[in-house]
Amino acid sequence: MKFIFQRFLFLALLFGFFTASAQHKNNNERPKLVVGIVVDQMRWDYLYKYYDRYGNDGFKRLLTEGFSVENTQIPYIPTYTAVGHTSIYTGSVPAIHGISGNNFYMRNTQMSMYCTQDDNAYGVGLDPDNKDGKMSPKNNLATTITDELKLATDFKSKVYGISLKDRGGILPAGHFADAAYWMVDGNWVTSTFYMNELPKYIEDFNKADHTAKYLNQGWKPLYAMKTYSPHVPDDNPYEGRYFDGGNITFPIDLKEAADKKGRDVIKATPYGNTVTLELSKLILEKEHLGNNPHHVPDFLAISLSSTDYIGHLFAINSAKIEDTYLRLDNDLADFFKFLDNKVGKGNYTVFLSADHGAAHNPQFIVDEKGNGGFNIKKDMQKDLNKLLETEFGYEKIIYAISNNQVHLDHKLIENKKLDTEKIKNLIISNLKKRDAVAFVADMEKISSTTMPDWLKTMTANGYNYKRSGDIQIIFEPQWIDLYKDPTGTTHGAWNPYDSHIPLVFMGWGIKPGNTNAPAYMTDIAPTLAALLHIQAPNGNIGKPIIQMLE
Repeated sequence: MKFIFQRFLFLALLFGFFTASAQHKNNNERPKLVVGIVVDQMRWDYLYKYYDRYGNDGFKRLLTEGFSVENTQIPYIPTYTAVGHTSIYTGSVPAIHGISGNNFYMRNTQMSMYCTQDDNAYGVGLDPDNKDGKMSPKNNLATTITDELKLATDFKSKVYGISLKDRGGILPAGHFADAAYWMVDGNWVTSTFYMNELPKYIEDFNKADHTAKYLNQGWKPLYAMKTYSPHVPDDNPYEGRYFDGGNITFPIDLKEAADKKGRDVIKATPYGNTVTLELSKLILEKEHLGNNPHHVPDFLAISLSSTDYIGHLFAINSAKIEDTYLRLDNDLADFFKFLDNKVGKGNYTVFLSADHGAAHNPQFIVDEKGNGGFNIKKDMQKDLNKLLETEFGYEKIIYAISNNQVHLDHKLIENKKLDTEKIKNLIISNLKKRDAVAFVADMEKISSTTMPDWLKTMTANGYNYKRSGDIQIIFEPQWIDLYKDPTGTTHGAWNPYDSHIPLVFMGWGIKPGNTNAPAYMTDIAPTLAALLHIQAPNGNIGKPIIQMLE
């Protein structure tokens, strides 16, 4: 009897060994296609806020068939679009990849640089000298996961990026992409960095004028208005307008809005996402993505920008936000079905995340008896310069306040032999007295600044000496800069409403499930590198999310 038991135990252990060996066998199996979907300004809680209204084949499919990393955080400030897209695809932070804002000042010239600005490139599909076409990824100092896929396959993999925003398509696609496309005046364009003329199928797509089709039909709610759940009515003081005096209640006449503001109005409607995914399907089909003749993975990087435009305009407590996500849910369901048919279910891996979240409108919070407020940046800069002029005798010692950072005119300071430390201390002392300000940090002394360690880390991660300011301002929770009027919303802060983002993987190589273990935006690229059996990007600081990898 003892012998039988021992023999049974031996066989069981042997079976377990071979089973484990089979499960962990090293091979070069990879998905045929990776699709990255970044939903611009999607807060993590949007996965669940509208969950009961989603269908089964969009967001719910991601959550049931995929693996949700529920506690994914952004590890830097400022939390802006260009920074988020770059950090997702590089696995890095502004301190390393250099994209420290949508716009940033170059310390050596004190000139503003747009994140994808390239004066040596020219527009394709629009006037060559149009600045909206003079774009490339050259300002990103690190490689992306898409770059690494190109390098690993000797450039046999195909890589495409697409977004309504130039930065949303260009920065994820990387330096070696086959193409990146973005929208200008309702048409899809690119630059000479990628090609000298648009493919015929892109030209035909533009000629079909999907933009006009959607603008002409206007924006009506997808369902009866009584089924929507916002705390505020459709007509409320927290929402902006497409144009001065324009209607902001459903149904909205988009043709009138386009006549006043131009065809790019479509970007601030749910149809911008619809058109982006329609073109994505066309690129997949025409470029045979997921069916590479060299049997290597391809990559399609999609950024859905309409959610950001709509959020900025209407704020987050709006029936328009709810309608946008219900429509996006339908669009995603249709897109996943297309992938199933064209690439094959189980042959592709998709991930969905966001570049940042968004704050509640501060006036809404105050009206509901919470704390919050607006900071007027131009007044702050004017007041500080007046203070410095009184003390030191020179105008405009601060030449800019950008990305919540104070930029000092070091050329003036050096030429006039002014005391930099005294200037900084005076600025910091003044800023600390302001209601809007929680913390102020001299970026060269961040380690000794009195504030929570995590905020020090986020601040240091976002600081690039050549492209950042001298002093970092951190606002109190729910305080934002006021640019025009107190409507809509924005983002850019460390707070969870801006820094807690969704992250869901689905498809090849992904086991269903979820985790609340801490993870970061910078973990996405190394996770993809592990999945694809390629090197992580050269500035990567993240780690693979091992809980979900089969």
